[in-house]
Amino acid sequence: MRHARGLVLEHVPDCLADLVPRVGAKIARVEREVRRCGFSVIRDLGGHGIGRTIHEEPRVPNYADPEASQMLTEGLVITVEPIIAAGSGRAFVAADGWTVRTADRRASAHFEHTLMITKGEPILLTAA
Repeated sequence: MRHARGLVLEHVPDCLADLVPRVGAKIARVEREVRRCGFSVIRDLGGHGIGRTIHEEPRVPNYADPEASQMLTEGLVITVEPIIAAGSGRAFVAADGWTVRTADRRASAHFEHTLMITKGEPILLTAA
């Protein structure tokens, strides 16, 4: 999965800038690149808003989703969380109610960035 991490680090920053003004505007570039390299995006999981609780609206998918059209407004804080799988990209929650496993038991990797929407470019809060 080392290659998958490189894909995310290389392509997510460009996609973040393209998120404004709507969720999902160009995040499909992440999935296209992941697929081009032989991996899959786990579509059941993705990013979200962060505010008074850790998982809030809006839902931020890691693929082109026409239903993800909420306007991103100044001050909103969201996560972009590509979860990349070596196999099919289908997943399920294990019996413990917390662990997520790929359906085909292939390796997967989870990467997360948090950003704040501003009037200009979004601010990548998790940048080193």
